Amino acid sequence: MAVFEARNIIKSFGKTEVLKGVSFSIEKGEVLCVIGSSGSGKTTLLRCVNFLETPDVGRFYLNGDLLFDAADKKAKTDEEIRQKRLHFGLVFQSFNLFPQYTALENVSLAPLLHAKERPDYKENKKQIREEILSHSSDLLRKVGLGDKMDNYPCQISGGQQQRVAIARALALKPDVLCFDEPTSALDPEITVEVLAVMKELAAEDMTMLVVTHEMGFAREVSDKVIFMDEGVIAEQGNAKEVFDNPQSKRLQEFLSVMK
Repeated sequence: MAVFEARNIIKSFGKTEVLKGVSFSIEKGEVLCVIGSSGSGKTTLLRCVNFLETPDVGRFYLNGDLLFDAADKKAKTDEEIRQKRLHFGLVFQSFNLFPQYTALENVSLAPLLHAKERPDYKENKKQIREEILSHSSDLLRKVGLGDKMDNYPCQISGGQQQRVAIARALALKPDVLCFDEPTSALDPEITVEVLAVMKELAAEDMTMLVVTHEMGFAREVSDKVIFMDEGVIAEQGNAKEVFDNPQSKRLQEFLSVMK
C-alpha cells in the first residue's frame, strides 16, 4: 500500500491551468524525484501536497485513507489544514529559518508548540520539553551540526542553515519528507553537504518527495522519477527508464540543457 497517493490533481491560477490531472504514488521508504523545466508545475504540485495551495480537483490518500478531496466543499478550518500538513515535512529553496532563534530553537519550536495541545502537557511539561529538546539535538547531530546548536542562522553557512532546515522538517516525524529544490540557493561546494544528508536519509528508508534540478541525485538515489512538462506527467518510472528513454523529445531536450 502506498504511503501517499495523489489522484487527478488539477490546479489553476486565474485562467492559467498549472496542473492538468497529475496522479502518482509513493511507497514507504521510496525516494520520488520530480524533474522538469521551470514552469512545468513541479513546485505548485509540492505546495498542493503540503496544503500551501488547495487543488481545484483531485484527491490525496495517506496510508490508504482519504486525506483530502477537492470535491468536498465543506469549509476547512485553519486547524484542519494544519493537522493535515503535519503529515508532511517541507524543506524550502530558501532556508526560512527564524533569525532570532538558535539552530536548536528553530528545530524544537514546532514540536514544543504542538506539544501544548497534548492533554497531559500541563502535568508533564518538564518531561515533554526535555524529550523534545533531546530529540531536536539528536536531529542536529544527525545532519552533522552537533557543534552548532547554539548558533544563530547568521553565524552559520548557507549549507549549514539548509541542514538545520532539514532537521526542522524531520522534527515532527512526518510520513513524507518533501524538498523543493533544496540546493538551488547554494554554491556547488556547499551543495555536496546537503545532498550527502539527503542520501543518508534515503539510505535509512525515509520516504521522500524531491523536486530537484540535481540530475546526479535523481539518477543515483531515486527509486522513481517523474518528468513534468506543461502541467502533466510526461514520463515516469525508475531512473533508468526515464533518463534513458530516447522516445521523449521534450525530456531529452531538458536533460541536454541540464548537463
